[in-house]
Amino acid sequence: MHPNRNSIALGGLVATVLFFVILIVLALWAWPKYKVYKLEMNGIAALKEAEWSKQILIEEAKAREQAALMQAKARVTLAQAEGEAKIVQAKAEGQADIERAKAAAEANKIIGESLKGNEAYLRYVWIKGLQDGNGERIYIPTEAGLPILEAGKAGK
Repeated sequence: MHPNRNSIALGGLVATVLFFVILIVLALWAWPKYKVYKLEMNGIAALKEAEWSKQILIEEAKAREQAALMQAKARVTLAQAEGEAKIVQAKAEGQADIERAKAAAEANKIIGESLKGNEAYLRYVWIKGLQDGNGERIYIPTEAGLPILEAGKAGK
């Protein structure tokens, strides 16, 4: 063997061992730094996730608040519409009552006018009513305008 060859082989072996030693030292130095970096990145990711979750909760709360506000406005509008409808209905019913009263007054006026000077017809209606009676008490006015009270109670 050649002495030069051994020294080259030995030099290559030393270089290889030295390379692996440097690699191990570098790995031992870099591994804790990587763990810290990884934890830092995990913390940043968790923080971002928490911030996004918080934003989502805030937006959901805002949406619920807006929905509640819109529902409240809808209820107020509905109540106003119902109130206005009741007012219109009350006015219509009042107007209908007025029209019925006018019609009744007109009918009474017509009946009153037709009965003026018609004593015979009124006496006929009165006698007919007496015939159809079921033993009720009838108070008959006298000349002084006072009724004869309970004169011979009917159906003793």
